[in-house]
Amino acid sequence: MSTITDINTAVPIRRILRVGLLAAVALLMSYPLLWLVSSSFKPESIIFSDAGFDLNHFTLQNYIEGWAKLGMPFGVFMLDSAFICLLAILGNLFSCSLAAYAFARLQFPFSKTAFAIMLVTLMLPMHVTILPQYIAFQSVGAVNTVLPLVLPKFFAVDAFFIFLLVQFIRGIPRDLDHAAEMDGCNKYQIFWYIIFPVCRPALVLVAIFSFLWTWNDFFSQLIYLSSAENYTAPLALNLFIDATSGESAWGMLFAMSVITLLPLFVLFMLFQRQLAEGIATTGLKG
Repeated sequence: MSTITDINTAVPIRRILRVGLLAAVALLMSYPLLWLVSSSFKPESIIFSDAGFDLNHFTLQNYIEGWAKLGMPFGVFMLDSAFICLLAILGNLFSCSLAAYAFARLQFPFSKTAFAIMLVTLMLPMHVTILPQYIAFQSVGAVNTVLPLVLPKFFAVDAFFIFLLVQFIRGIPRDLDHAAEMDGCNKYQIFWYIIFPVCRPALVLVAIFSFLWTWNDFFSQLIYLSSAENYTAPLALNLFIDATSGESAWGMLFAMSVITLLPLFVLFMLFQRQLAEGIATTGLKG
Protein backbone atom coordinates (compact mmCIF):
# COMPACT_ATOMS: atom_id res chain seq x y z
CA MET A 1 0.00 0.00 0.00
CA SER A 2 2.81 2.36 0.88
CA THR A 3 4.52 1.51 -2.42
CA ILE A 4 1.44 2.59 -4.39
CA THR A 5 1.29 5.82 -2.38
CA ASP A 6 4.97 6.52 -3.08
CA ILE A 7 4.39 5.99 -6.81
CA ASN A 8 1.38 8.31 -6.84
CA THR A 9 3.42 10.93 -5.00
CA ALA A 10 6.42 10.57 -7.31
CA VAL A 11 4.34 11.14 -10.47
CA PRO A 12 3.19 14.69 -9.52
CA ILE A 13 6.73 15.55 -8.38
CA ARG A 14 8.18 14.50 -11.73
CA ARG A 15 5.43 16.44 -13.50
CA ILE A 16 6.15 19.55 -11.43
CA LEU A 17 9.87 19.26 -12.14
CA ARG A 18 9.20 18.82 -15.85
CA VAL A 19 6.90 21.83 -16.00
CA GLY A 20 9.35 23.90 -13.97
CA LEU A 21 12.22 22.98 -16.29
CA LEU A 22 10.17 23.83 -19.39
CA ALA A 23 9.12 27.15 -17.85
CA ALA A 24 12.75 28.01 -17.08
CA VAL A 25 13.85 27.18 -20.63
CA ALA A 26 10.93 29.17 -22.06
CA LEU A 27 11.87 32.18 -19.94
CA LEU A 28 15.50 31.90 -21.02
CA MET A 29 14.55 31.69 -24.69
CA SER A 30 12.09 34.58 -24.47
CA TYR A 31 14.44 36.89 -22.54
CA PRO A 32 15.76 38.71 -25.66
CA LEU A 33 12.21 39.40 -26.82
CA LEU A 34 11.10 40.58 -23.39
CA TRP A 35 14.17 42.81 -23.16
CA LEU A 36 13.38 44.25 -26.59
CA VAL A 37 9.83 45.12 -25.56
CA SER A 38 10.86 46.64 -22.23
CA SER A 39 13.70 48.61 -23.84
CA SER A 40 11.30 50.13 -26.33
CA PHE A 41 9.60 51.92 -23.42
CA LYS A 42 12.83 53.28 -21.92
CA PRO A 43 14.74 56.48 -22.72
CA GLU A 44 17.59 55.73 -25.08
CA SER A 45 20.16 56.94 -22.57
CA ILE A 46 19.49 54.03 -20.19
CA ILE A 47 18.67 51.20 -22.59
CA PHE A 48 22.11 49.58 -22.57
CA SER A 49 22.90 50.46 -18.98
CA ASP A 50 19.92 48.46 -17.68
CA ALA A 51 19.65 44.85 -18.80
CA GLY A 52 16.54 44.19 -16.72
CA PHE A 53 12.86 44.92 -17.17
CA ASP A 54 12.71 47.98 -14.92
CA LEU A 55 10.12 50.43 -16.30
CA ASN A 56 10.56 53.23 -13.76
CA HIS A 57 11.41 55.52 -16.70
CA PHE A 58 8.45 54.39 -18.80
CA THR A 59 7.94 56.52 -21.91
CA LEU A 60 6.15 56.32 -25.26
CA GLN A 61 8.50 58.80 -26.89
CA ASN A 62 10.30 56.10 -28.87
CA TYR A 63 7.04 55.04 -30.50
CA ILE A 64 5.86 58.57 -31.20
CA GLU A 65 9.15 59.74 -32.70
CA GLY A 66 9.97 56.45 -34.45
CA TRP A 67 6.62 56.33 -36.25
CA ALA A 68 7.40 59.55 -38.16
CA LYS A 69 11.20 59.51 -38.02
CA LEU A 70 11.80 58.35 -41.61
CA GLY A 71 9.88 61.15 -43.33
CA MET A 72 6.70 59.11 -43.70
CA PRO A 73 4.57 57.08 -41.27
CA PHE A 74 6.10 53.72 -40.48
CA GLY A 75 2.75 52.18 -41.35
CA VAL A 76 3.50 52.85 -45.03
CA PHE A 77 6.42 50.44 -44.89
CA MET A 78 4.29 47.84 -43.15
CA LEU A 79 1.63 48.17 -45.83
CA ASP A 80 4.31 47.61 -48.48
CA SER A 81 5.37 44.44 -46.65
CA ALA A 82 1.75 43.30 -46.34
CA PHE A 83 1.17 43.85 -50.08
CA ILE A 84 4.24 41.79 -51.02
CA CYS A 85 3.22 39.07 -48.54
CA LEU A 86 -0.28 38.89 -50.03
CA LEU A 87 1.04 38.44 -53.56
CA ALA A 88 3.61 35.88 -52.37
CA ILE A 89 0.88 33.87 -50.62
CA LEU A 90 -1.37 33.89 -53.69
CA GLY A 91 1.53 32.93 -55.95
CA ASN A 92 2.66 30.05 -53.77
CA LEU A 93 -0.85 28.70 -53.27
CA PHE A 94 -1.54 28.79 -57.01
CA SER A 95 1.72 27.51 -58.47
CA CYS A 96 2.93 25.11 -55.78
CA SER A 97 -0.43 23.35 -55.51
CA LEU A 98 -0.51 22.80 -59.29
CA ALA A 99 3.08 21.53 -59.34
CA ALA A 100 2.41 19.23 -56.39
CA TYR A 101 -0.71 17.84 -58.06
CA ALA A 102 1.30 17.07 -61.17
CA PHE A 103 4.03 15.26 -59.23
CA ALA A 104 1.60 13.36 -57.00
CA ARG A 105 -1.12 12.35 -59.47
CA LEU A 106 -0.14 12.81 -63.12
CA GLN A 107 2.03 10.53 -65.21
CA PHE A 108 4.41 12.33 -67.56
CA PRO A 109 7.91 11.60 -68.97
CA PHE A 110 10.77 11.96 -66.50
CA SER A 111 8.39 12.78 -63.65
CA LYS A 112 10.54 11.01 -61.07
CA THR A 113 13.69 12.70 -62.39
CA ALA A 114 12.02 16.10 -62.28
CA PHE A 115 10.83 15.46 -58.73
CA ALA A 116 14.34 14.44 -57.68
CA ILE A 117 15.80 17.59 -59.22
CA MET A 118 13.17 19.63 -57.41
CA LEU A 119 14.19 18.04 -54.10
CA VAL A 120 17.86 18.80 -54.80
CA THR A 121 17.00 22.50 -55.07
CA LEU A 122 16.02 22.38 -51.40
CA MET A 123 19.73 22.21 -50.62
CA LEU A 124 20.59 25.05 -52.98
CA PRO A 125 21.17 28.36 -51.11
CA MET A 126 19.20 31.30 -52.46
CA HIS A 127 22.44 33.29 -52.66
CA VAL A 128 23.51 31.07 -55.55
CA THR A 129 20.55 32.09 -57.71
CA ILE A 130 20.14 35.70 -56.63
CA LEU A 131 22.79 37.06 -59.02
CA PRO A 132 21.40 35.57 -62.27
CA GLN A 133 17.90 36.53 -61.17
CA TYR A 134 19.03 40.10 -60.51
CA ILE A 135 20.65 40.33 -63.95
CA ALA A 136 17.49 38.99 -65.58
CA PHE A 137 15.20 41.44 -63.81
CA GLN A 138 17.58 44.31 -64.40
CA SER A 139 17.59 43.60 -68.12
CA VAL A 140 13.81 44.15 -68.24
CA GLY A 141 13.84 47.16 -65.93
CA ALA A 142 12.05 45.43 -63.05
CA VAL A 143 14.62 46.25 -60.35
CA ASN A 144 13.32 48.58 -57.61
CA THR A 145 9.80 47.20 -58.04
CA VAL A 146 7.91 44.41 -56.31
CA LEU A 147 8.07 42.17 -59.40
CA PRO A 148 11.35 40.40 -58.52
CA LEU A 149 9.97 39.64 -55.07
CA VAL A 150 6.58 38.24 -56.10
CA LEU A 151 6.72 37.16 -59.76
CA PRO A 152 8.85 34.02 -59.12
CA LYS A 153 6.25 32.87 -56.59
CA PHE A 154 3.80 32.31 -59.45
CA PHE A 155 6.22 29.84 -61.07
CA ALA A 156 6.54 27.34 -58.19
CA VAL A 157 10.07 28.23 -57.08
CA ASP A 158 9.59 27.17 -53.44
CA ALA A 159 10.46 23.48 -53.49
CA PHE A 160 9.66 23.06 -49.80
CA PHE A 161 6.00 23.94 -50.36
CA ILE A 162 5.78 21.64 -53.36
CA PHE A 163 7.23 18.76 -51.36
CA LEU A 164 4.88 19.50 -48.47
CA LEU A 165 1.81 19.46 -50.73
CA VAL A 166 2.98 16.36 -52.59
CA GLN A 167 3.18 14.50 -49.29
CA PHE A 168 -0.36 15.55 -48.43
CA ILE A 169 -1.86 14.77 -51.85
CA ARG A 170 -0.30 11.30 -51.83
CA GLY A 171 -2.31 10.61 -48.69
CA ILE A 172 -5.60 11.35 -50.45
CA PRO A 173 -7.27 8.12 -51.67
CA ARG A 174 -7.11 7.73 -55.45
CA ASP A 175 -10.64 6.37 -55.34
CA LEU A 176 -11.83 9.99 -55.22
CA ASP A 177 -10.04 10.66 -58.52
CA HIS A 178 -11.51 7.54 -60.13
CA ALA A 179 -15.01 8.42 -58.96
CA ALA A 180 -14.66 11.94 -60.37
CA GLU A 181 -13.38 10.54 -63.70
CA MET A 182 -16.43 8.27 -63.91
CA ASP A 183 -18.59 11.37 -63.47
CA GLY A 184 -16.87 12.98 -66.44
CA CYS A 185 -14.31 15.22 -64.71
CA ASN A 186 -11.04 15.95 -66.44
CA LYS A 187 -7.69 16.43 -64.68
CA TYR A 188 -8.22 20.14 -64.07
CA GLN A 189 -11.69 19.59 -62.62
CA ILE A 190 -10.38 16.83 -60.36
CA PHE A 191 -7.74 19.22 -59.06
CA TRP A 192 -10.13 22.11 -58.52
CA TYR A 193 -13.14 20.25 -57.09
CA ILE A 194 -11.47 17.32 -55.33
CA ILE A 195 -7.78 17.83 -54.54
CA PHE A 196 -7.68 21.56 -53.83
CA PRO A 197 -10.51 21.61 -51.22
CA VAL A 198 -9.16 18.52 -49.45
CA CYS A 199 -5.70 20.11 -49.25
CA ARG A 200 -6.98 22.95 -47.07
CA PRO A 201 -4.82 22.10 -43.98
CA ALA A 202 -1.66 21.96 -46.08
CA LEU A 203 -2.60 25.11 -48.00
CA VAL A 204 -3.12 26.99 -44.74
CA LEU A 205 0.35 25.88 -43.69
CA VAL A 206 1.79 27.11 -47.00
CA ALA A 207 0.06 30.47 -46.56
CA ILE A 208 1.34 30.90 -43.00
CA PHE A 209 4.93 30.02 -43.89
CA SER A 210 4.78 32.22 -46.99
CA PHE A 211 3.71 35.17 -44.85
CA LEU A 212 6.34 34.56 -42.19
CA TRP A 213 9.24 34.09 -44.60
CA THR A 214 8.26 37.02 -46.82
CA TRP A 215 7.56 39.39 -43.93
CA ASN A 216 10.93 38.62 -42.35
CA ASP A 217 12.86 38.59 -45.62
CA PHE A 218 15.61 41.21 -45.57
CA PHE A 219 18.22 40.02 -48.03
CA SER A 220 16.08 39.80 -51.18
CA GLN A 221 14.31 43.08 -50.46
CA LEU A 222 17.65 44.79 -49.84
CA ILE A 223 18.94 43.53 -53.18
CA TYR A 224 15.96 44.53 -55.32
CA LEU A 225 14.57 47.66 -53.60
CA SER A 226 16.70 50.81 -53.70
CA SER A 227 14.22 53.66 -53.21
CA ALA A 228 13.05 54.50 -49.70
CA GLU A 229 9.46 54.95 -50.87
CA ASN A 230 9.43 51.27 -51.92
CA TYR A 231 11.02 49.97 -48.72
CA THR A 232 9.37 47.28 -46.64
CA ALA A 233 9.35 47.10 -42.84
CA PRO A 234 12.69 45.20 -42.49
CA LEU A 235 14.46 47.71 -44.74
CA ALA A 236 12.88 50.62 -42.90
CA LEU A 237 14.17 49.27 -39.59
CA ASN A 238 17.66 49.25 -41.05
CA LEU A 239 17.40 53.00 -41.64
CA PHE A 240 17.45 53.59 -37.88
CA ILE A 241 21.01 52.22 -37.77
CA ASP A 242 23.81 54.57 -38.82
CA ALA A 243 26.93 52.46 -39.22
CA THR A 244 29.12 55.44 -40.20
CA SER A 245 28.57 57.90 -37.36
CA GLY A 246 27.52 55.41 -34.69
CA GLU A 247 24.57 57.61 -33.73
CA SER A 248 21.89 54.99 -34.20
CA ALA A 249 18.37 55.58 -32.90
CA TRP A 250 18.19 52.42 -30.81
CA GLY A 251 15.11 53.39 -28.83
CA MET A 252 13.08 54.13 -31.94
CA LEU A 253 14.50 51.02 -33.62
CA PHE A 254 13.32 48.81 -30.76
CA ALA A 255 9.90 50.48 -30.72
CA MET A 256 9.34 49.98 -34.45
CA SER A 257 10.69 46.43 -34.17
CA VAL A 258 7.97 45.65 -31.64
CA ILE A 259 5.34 47.08 -33.99
CA THR A 260 6.77 45.02 -36.86
CA LEU A 261 6.55 41.85 -34.76
CA LEU A 262 2.89 42.39 -33.84
CA PRO A 263 1.44 40.94 -37.10
CA LEU A 264 3.49 37.78 -36.58
CA PHE A 265 2.16 37.32 -33.04
CA VAL A 266 -1.41 37.99 -34.18
CA LEU A 267 -1.02 35.49 -37.02
CA PHE A 268 0.33 32.83 -34.66
CA MET A 269 -2.43 33.39 -32.10
CA LEU A 270 -5.17 33.21 -34.73
CA PHE A 271 -3.85 30.21 -36.67
CA GLN A 272 -1.90 28.14 -34.15
CA ARG A 273 -4.48 25.35 -34.31
CA GLN A 274 -4.39 25.28 -38.12
CA LEU A 275 -0.60 25.40 -38.00
CA ALA A 276 -0.43 22.35 -35.75
CA GLU A 277 -3.05 20.54 -37.84
CA GLY A 278 -1.20 21.27 -41.07
CA ILE A 279 2.10 19.98 -39.70
CA ALA A 280 0.42 16.85 -38.38
CA THR A 281 -1.22 16.01 -41.71
CA THR A 282 1.54 16.76 -44.24
CA GLY A 283 4.20 14.21 -43.37
CA LEU A 284 6.28 16.66 -41.29
CA LYS A 285 5.46 15.07 -37.97
CA GLY A 286 8.11 13.09 -36.19
